[in-house]
Amino acid sequence: MNDIRPLIPLLITAGILIGGNGLQGTFISLRALQEGFSTSTIGVIGTGYNIGFAIGCIYVTRIIRSIGHIRTFSALAAIASAASISMLLAINPASWFAMRLLQGLCFAGLFAVVESWLNARVTNATRARTLSVYRFVDLGSVTLAQYLIPAVGISGFELFAIVSMALTLSLVPISFADRSSPEPPEAVRFDLKLLWKVSPLATVGCVVVGLTNSTFRSLGPVYADGIGFSVTSIATFMSLGIFAGVVLQYPLGHYSDKLDRRRIILVATFGAFASGLFITFVAGSNELLNYVGIFIFGAFAMPLYSLCSAHANDHAAPGQHALVSAGTLFFWSAGAVVGPLFASFMLDHFGPQALFIYTTVVLGVFMVYTLLRMTVREGVPATPRRPRFRNLLRTSTFFSKLAAPPSEKQD
Repeated sequence: MNDIRPLIPLLITAGILIGGNGLQGTFISLRALQEGFSTSTIGVIGTGYNIGFAIGCIYVTRIIRSIGHIRTFSALAAIASAASISMLLAINPASWFAMRLLQGLCFAGLFAVVESWLNARVTNATRARTLSVYRFVDLGSVTLAQYLIPAVGISGFELFAIVSMALTLSLVPISFADRSSPEPPEAVRFDLKLLWKVSPLATVGCVVVGLTNSTFRSLGPVYADGIGFSVTSIATFMSLGIFAGVVLQYPLGHYSDKLDRRRIILVATFGAFASGLFITFVAGSNELLNYVGIFIFGAFAMPLYSLCSAHANDHAAPGQHALVSAGTLFFWSAGAVVGPLFASFMLDHFGPQALFIYTTVVLGVFMVYTLLRMTVREGVPATPRRPRFRNLLRTSTFFSKLAAPPSEKQD
């Protein structure tokens, strides 16, 4: 604890940010339904957040280098807070799209500040513990935040105010952090052609994760509402899908380090594919069966990003791992922009079951592509391969640096 204690303010800030962001993602979808927005409109609003996030990933390092960590964080937190409360003042699709785009840009920067600061402060002795605590903060804050929705209700101004307060209060713990601000981070370069040359499978896989997982986060509440769930049941449904991601993360990662990683990617994709079929054709409107289905879906679908990133790193040359990290996050963002938009139009025309029909089609195509790649290229032998699986968050490129073992820090 003596080693972790200096990082506690940053971890508290991370918990407030991640919890507020997770709460807002579910709440905005439900409130938009109550306001009479169509499913396709909700998808467009969700796309706005992901567009902003992608832009933020590209430019945030320049901002941090120009004005420093704490000024960047203060400015972005204030803007995100104002954007949250302004959604209550102007309830219309155009305004909400603009505010969600602005929030996406801000959150990309906010996470980058926290994670680059953590990366500068973590030591080899505290790395594993810090990552474990950070992952616990991520899962715990998002899961608990979901239950504020049924506790407070979606009809009034209260949840808008709570999100705005959370973003404002996130300034407090980081203000009490170590006064010695870390050195400005190195610029994050984006070379998208490089990632495709390193691993076409990882590139396509990251896009697929954006197409499917982000669509679940944006439209999962719409699906659950459409089959008749109460607000509490919707919160449980979303929490199970998110929390389940930790269940198979390490077993799948362990075996991917020992076997051809593409086989494990194929297993995870098939598990998510099969659970999507189960939800669509078996679960119906039964709450318990939907809970079981979404838990299995999350357990297999959520580790796919980490598996694809590890596969890309298997083929990366020395010095390319930071570029690979930036590229995988950007391609995930690209998928996250398209996925909610396309799936929302399907829900409008075919009803709530179209959500998981959409995910199964995308995952099915990815399974075929994975099998094709396995016939084109030999896998990296497990024996000489350094274990590279890392349980990654899709928050900023700096989390990959934070999670990197000491031997890769120079990358």
